[in-house]
Amino acid sequence: MSSVAQSGLHLAVVDDGFSLGPLNDLRPSFDVRTGAMTTLRRMETVLGLTASLWVPQSLSALARERHSDRLINALPPGVSKVLIVNGRCALPRREWLDGRELHLGATVQNADEAIETLRVYTSGGHKPLEADAKILLSRPWHWRSVRDVAINTDLALFATMIPRIVPPATCIAFGTFSLHAQENVKIYPGVTFDLEHGPIVLYDGAVIRPGVTLVGPCFVGGNSHVLDKGFIKANTAIGPWCKVTGEVGGTIIQGYSNKGHDGHLGDSWLGEWVNLGAGTTNSNLLNTYGEVICKATPRSSNERTGEVFLGATIGDHVKTAICTRIMTGAILHIGSMFAQATAVSGTVGGFTWATDAGQKPYRLDKFLEVARAAMSRRKITPSEAYLARLAEVHAAQASSVS
Repeated sequence: MSSVAQSGLHLAVVDDGFSLGPLNDLRPSFDVRTGAMTTLRRMETVLGLTASLWVPQSLSALARERHSDRLINALPPGVSKVLIVNGRCALPRREWLDGRELHLGATVQNADEAIETLRVYTSGGHKPLEADAKILLSRPWHWRSVRDVAINTDLALFATMIPRIVPPATCIAFGTFSLHAQENVKIYPGVTFDLEHGPIVLYDGAVIRPGVTLVGPCFVGGNSHVLDKGFIKANTAIGPWCKVTGEVGGTIIQGYSNKGHDGHLGDSWLGEWVNLGAGTTNSNLLNTYGEVICKATPRSSNERTGEVFLGATIGDHVKTAICTRIMTGAILHIGSMFAQATAVSGTVGGFTWATDAGQKPYRLDKFLEVARAAMSRRKITPSEAYLARLAEVHAAQASSVS
C-alpha cells in the first residue's frame, strides 16, 4: 500500500480521545478489532493507503510501540491533500477517495489546514450526529452494530489475499461458500466446516483441533487454537494467540485471550488477556425478547442499545472464576476479577475485585503481578509504556468501585 493515492491524497486516521469504555482503554480507537480485522487494517485495505496516525498524548507511547513504522502525530512531507478519518469509523468506503461520498468524521483538507483540523479531533471536540451512530462508534456496545458488515467485509478482503483450499478428506464440509487457509494452518481430523451462510478464514498458525465445528462467516486469527469439540458459530472473529472452545457465537475477541473450557459465549466482545474460567456462561437475550438497556459506565444513565441480541462487553485483563454467570448486556471494565456465586450484571467499573463478600478495588500492585504472569505465558513482557498506561487507567477507574 502507498501512503498517497494517485490523486495525491494522504490518509490520516485520528483517535479523537472519545472513550469507548473498555474497548479503547489500552489502544487507540482505530486499533479496536471490530470484525476479523482491526478498524485501521480494514480502513487501509479498503482505501489502499497506509495512514499516518494521530492519537492523544495518553496513548502516544503505546501507539509508537505498536506502529513503529508509522508517522505518529505528524504528516509526511510533500502531501497536498489529507483525508482525515475518525478512528471510531469502523465501516470505511472506497468512494471517499474521489470525494463522491464523505460523511461526518471524514473530510478532505489541504495539508496546511489539516493540522488544525487534527487538533480539533484530538481534543475530543468532534461530536457525531445521532444519525451517524451506526458508523461512528460512540458507546461500548456499538461494536455489535457494525459487527456483521465488518466481518463480511473483512472476509471478502482476506479472500483476495489468502488461498482458497479444499477441506481435508478427514473433515466434513458442506455449503457453497469458500474455505481459506494459509499454509501453516493445522486442521485435525473430524472438523466440520459449515459453509452454507458464509466463508471461513483461518489465519497464519491457526490450529483447529478434532471435533470442532466452524460455521461461516467466521475468522480464526494467527496462532489461535480452537480446542477439541469447540462449536464456533457464525459472525465470530477470534484474534491472534487465543485458546477457545465451548459454544461461541457472534463474538469478537481482540486477541491473547482464553476461553479454554465449556460454556456459552454469545454476541460478546472480549479484549486482550481475558480468561474465562471453566463453565463461564453469558446470556445474550432477555427472557422478554426486548431491547437491551445498558450503561456505558457505572455512573452513566441507562440507554437503549437498539439491540435484542447483546451479550457481554469485557475489557482487557478481566478474569472470571469457574461457573461464572454473566447477564445480558453486561459491561465489565478493564482489569476486574469475578469470583462470586451470584450472576454478574450491569456495568462494573474497572479494577473491581468481586466476591460473595462484595466488591472492592483491585490493588494495582497485585493486579500487575497477575498481568505479568498471564502475559509471560505468551512470552510477552509488558513495556514501560504499557505499564504506565495501566497505572493511569487504574488511577482513573479504581475510585469508582464501591
